[in-house]
Amino acid sequence: MSVAAAVVWHDVECGSYTEDLALWRELAAEAGGPVLDVGAGTGRVALDLASHGIDVTALDSEAALLDALAERATAASLDVPTIVADARDFAIGDRRFALIMVPMQTLQLLPDADGRGAFFRAARASLADGGRVAIALADALDSYEGEVDGLPEPDTATVDGITYTSLPLAVVDEGEHAAIHRLRQTSAGSESHDVIRLSRVAPAEVAEEAEAYGLVAETARRIPQTDVYVGSTVVILRAR
Repeated sequence: MSVAAAVVWHDVECGSYTEDLALWRELAAEAGGPVLDVGAGTGRVALDLASHGIDVTALDSEAALLDALAERATAASLDVPTIVADARDFAIGDRRFALIMVPMQTLQLLPDADGRGAFFRAARASLADGGRVAIALADALDSYEGEVDGLPEPDTATVDGITYTSLPLAVVDEGEHAAIHRLRQTSAGSESHDVIRLSRVAPAEVAEEAEAYGLVAETARRIPQTDVYVGSTVVILRAR
C-alpha cells in the first residue's frame, strides 16, 4: 500500500470518530501536564488536544501517518512533536508525562499479554510521579457475518476526486482474538480485503496485568455506544 493510501484509509476508517474526544480532554485537564498519545495515527485525538492548548506528543509505529499529522499541525499553527516507535518498545529520554493515553483500542492490537506487558513497562518508565495511563477497550466484539442488507453503514470519504469506501463485512471469532474484516473499494476501481485482529481482553484483566509494572487501577470511565460505534471502557491506571 502506498504512503498516500495508508493515510487515506486510516482517515476513512478512524478519522470521523469524535465520541471520545471530550473524555480525552477531561483526562488531559485532570493530568495538568504533558500528554503522550500512543497510536496517534494522523492526529485525530492529538490535534484536538493541541487545539485546546494541551501539551501533547504523538507516538505511532507508522511514520507516514505521523508525517500527515505533522503537516496538519503545521497548517493549523499547532506544536505537536511526533515519535516513530512501537508501543511495546519506546523510550522518551528524560521527559516524563502526566498522562499516557491509548485511544481507539490500540492496546488490543498487541497480540497477547507479553505485548501488553512490554507496553506497561515502557509506559511506566515514561510516566511522571503519580501520572496516569488511560486505555480504551472495545466493549463489544461479538461475532457477526452480515447479509448485505444487515451490514453496518460503510465509512466513506472523497479525496482528490476519488471516493474511498470501507465496508465492515464480519467480525470473526478466532478464540483470543476478534478478526474484523473490511472491504475497501475506490471509485477508481481498486478493491481489497483488509483484516484487523483485536485481542479479547477485559478491563479487569488489563488492570491485573498492569499491577506487575507498578500501575494501580482507578475507577474506569465510559465512552457510550452510538448507532454507529460500539462503546468503550477506558481503564485508568496510576503510577504508584
